Amino acid sequence: MLLLMTGCGSWSNPIDRISPHRIEIQQGNALTQDMLDKLKPGMTPSQVRFILGTPLVVDPFHKNRWDYVYRLERSGKVAEQRRVTVIFEDDRLKALEGDVAAAGAKQATGQPQGKPEEGKK
Repeated sequence: MLLLMTGCGSWSNPIDRISPHRIEIQQGNALTQDMLDKLKPGMTPSQVRFILGTPLVVDPFHKNRWDYVYRLERSGKVAEQRRVTVIFEDDRLKALEGDVAAAGAKQATGQPQGKPEEGKK
């Protein structure tokens, strides 16, 4: 009897080891560096939309600003998260801000990428 009881003490319930399957979730606009490299200062909004797709967020109070946001979750944890903001002036591409930026827009603004211009929010 003692031998049987010690054997049962180390047994674990297999249901405790089962976890639900978590799918990969992509949200937003998946932008690549190749896509951003195609952008040139002076492009029209329709040209930018053709290259990058429809922006995730278009602020009704700032029509000269488009925000592209991307988030990837794997197994319930954030694996990748990016944000790119496209700035227009007089219906022409002026600058890119955020996590990924094209070299042409960086030269056009004279500002380091990833930081918003002072005085603009």
